[in-house]
Amino acid sequence: MRNCAHINLSALSHNLQRVRQLASNASVVAVIKANAYGHGMTEAAEALKDADAFAVATLEEAQWLRQSVPDKNILLLQGLNKKTDLHIVFDLGLDLVVHTEAQIAMLESTATEGSLNVWLKIDTGMHRLGVNPENVAEFYSRLQQSKAVNQIRFMSHFANADDIADTKTAQQLQLFLQITSAMSTEKSIANSAGICGVTDSHLDWVRPGIMLYGVNPFKQGIGADLDLQPVMTFRSRLLCVQHFKAGDTIGYGSTWVCPEDMPVGVVSVGYGDGYPRHARSGTPVLINDRKVPLLGRVSMDMISIDLRGITASAGDEVVLWGDGLPVEEVAASADTIAYELLCKLTRRVQFEYR
Repeated sequence: MRNCAHINLSALSHNLQRVRQLASNASVVAVIKANAYGHGMTEAAEALKDADAFAVATLEEAQWLRQSVPDKNILLLQGLNKKTDLHIVFDLGLDLVVHTEAQIAMLESTATEGSLNVWLKIDTGMHRLGVNPENVAEFYSRLQQSKAVNQIRFMSHFANADDIADTKTAQQLQLFLQITSAMSTEKSIANSAGICGVTDSHLDWVRPGIMLYGVNPFKQGIGADLDLQPVMTFRSRLLCVQHFKAGDTIGYGSTWVCPEDMPVGVVSVGYGDGYPRHARSGTPVLINDRKVPLLGRVSMDMISIDLRGITASAGDEVVLWGDGLPVEEVAASADTIAYELLCKLTRRVQFEYR
């Protein structure tokens, strides 16, 4: 039996409603880039159809999404690198993030007249994408004069909102509001962490991402702390139960030594399926409603688990993360973040939607 990722579409809908409850006066752009954070873009879009708009990272993602979502606004977060792609944006009816002067020049030089909605991205401290604050007034004026542009909105992005104690978030919000105060247009800065932790950041539009998939956006905690439901449950099966003696070593590199005579389970999952290669010994898995620790190194197709004190047999289901085992907990043991685990399942894993 193939390893399986069970996707709970009702949980997606629930998490969207949590966004509505937390930011009741804002419109919602549901971020479904990277194949909906590994959950399946088409299926996620259907479950999140009550969102006011969707956001993706690349033009290819937008083309894919538009096939199944003919009418919803789609925001292209990375904008464009080539003027020759501008006609695709118009044909698909996308909303376009603009974050460089070169992109503004593309719009100014196009002969196309249309109803292109533009989101001018301002760098308030993330220092990744965005125009410099001192250029905002000039660039806004140029966009207003462009025949290709219809509605203009302002946006920015928090750098450290996952850390509630970090003062940079408040500084970014203050700068964003200061820069845009004289311009009467809609604004957006709140990501998932902003939605959950910075009420003043909700403004006109919020852009939830990771919280839609049931994950706590802060450095500490799990989704349930915020009444979020896990969407993905990653499951495998126990291949066999082995019995080893004290002093026997487990797996590649012999990095784990049995402290006593003990049963060890072998699970049919590994980094070839997307389970994290660097998960440490002690990383929890769930079998027969009991958390048990990973032993030794993760290999391509298998992991070993400690079965002392529980009854288990070949064929028993093993939960790697999801229902009963928060993905945040597994990510912490693998020195990574939940985003990466959710996005990295491979084609060996079967996806089932319910």
